[in-house]
Amino acid sequence: MPSPGTTALVILLPAAEPVLAAARRVDPALVRPGLPAHVTALYPFLPDAALTDEVLADVRALAARTPPAEVRLTEFTTAPGFAAIPAPSLQRVTDAVCARWPEVPPYGGRFGPRPPAHVTVAMGGDEQTLERVAAEVRPLLPLTDRADTLRLVALTERGWESRLEAPLGG
Repeated sequence: MPSPGTTALVILLPAAEPVLAAARRVDPALVRPGLPAHVTALYPFLPDAALTDEVLADVRALAARTPPAEVRLTEFTTAPGFAAIPAPSLQRVTDAVCARWPEVPPYGGRFGPRPPAHVTVAMGGDEQTLERVAAEVRPLLPLTDRADTLRLVALTERGWESRLEAPLGG
């Protein structure tokens, strides 16, 4: 579990909220609290205390150079203890963020230098539980949304809080 001071760069996808609600109906513990449906561009990012004006300007500049994207969520996938919906149209955003901060390996390096862009639906749960999640989520697909903002969030004692919203494409 992340500790206060942890930050992340995320792209919110409100259209995917019904998917998280479906997973919560199966087991609320499967969905991490505090952040709405999103694709993570880089987690963990720099510590909250290291978010200087220069870093914030770099996030804004990277977002401005990255066009907004239409996102179509069509496929539900699982792995042991994990369920997600791939978001391939956002891979270029996650790649650009990771290329800009190569000293910060995504997910601490657990999934390699280029993890696939995705909406995490469930973390934890056995195979049977994830099959129940799949049965709830698959009828909701496909979903479409427009990714137009890169958001920097920080975990505080009160939960995840926004530090910066940078529009994609300017």
